[in-house]
Formats: sequence, C-alpha cells, structure tokens
Amino acid sequence: MRLGLIADTHGRVRREVYDVFAKLDHILHAGDVGDAGVLDELEALAPVTAVYGNVDIKLRRRLPQVAELELDGFRFVVTHGDQFGSPEPDGLKAAFPGADVIVFGHTHRPLIRDLPDFTVVVNPGSAGPRRFDLAPSVAIMETEPGIPPRVRIVPLS
Repeated sequence: MRLGLIADTHGRVRREVYDVFAKLDHILHAGDVGDAGVLDELEALAPVTAVYGNVDIKLRRRLPQVAELELDGFRFVVTHGDQFGSPEPDGLKAAFPGADVIVFGHTHRPLIRDLPDFTVVVNPGSAGPRRFDLAPSVAIMETEPGIPPRVRIVPLS
C-alpha cells in the first residue's frame, strides 16, 4: 500500500500536496485539521482516516482523538499527540504498546524513528502555514505484508 501521512494543516491544503499524494491507497491525518473542507479535499484523493488536534474544537464531534486501524497487516495508531504534552516516540510507544506504526503531529517537526521492537513512529511535520521556521512537509509510507514499512519525509515548498 502507498499511504500519505499529513498533520497540522490548520485549514490549508498546499497545492504540492495534490502532486505528492497522487495515487495513494489511504491518507492518515494526525490532527489540527483546522477545517472540515481540508478533509473533503483529501477525500477526493484517497480514503482518509483523521483525528482531531488541539485546535479542532469544531471537529471533535466528527473525529476521534485516537484512531486505530489495520492496513496491510500492520496495526496503525494515529493521534495528534497533544494529550502527551510534547510527544516523543518512546512515550507514544508506551501509550500504544500494540502499535506497529504510530503517526502523530503537534510538534510540527518531521521525524521518523525506528524503535528496537521494529515499531515505526512518524511525525510528517506541518503541512499547513509555515511555523517555527520549519519547512512544511508531509510523508509517504509504503507497506507490504511481512516487510517493515518504508517511509520518507517530503518537503513542500
């Protein structure tokens, strides 16, 4: 499967996302969506699993705080992570010990961490308005049953 990982859109889908997210099987949005229209735009590209973040007051009735799903035989957890303060990979794994892949947002800092138990923890960075002098980004993950997921951060201009 080819997955698009995105977070912290804050109401904006950058034009480059449409190119990077072409031909996906699924999109995982790790919160701070900002506006329901963002989900509609992403749904036009591929099925979306999304969670709410700390700015998503209006979306809390529509979205869960944590989403758990199985894709290609891997157990995914998607969370914004703000409930953990400034989330770190080890703390997220302790909170979700059964996860094979954890996708989170909130910090706006892209991160890929392979843990010793083969869990992959990913923050795709912020895809919305530029903040904290960090370049906007998303991530692409490819999965195949029985092979560890492969993921890369994709900077957006």
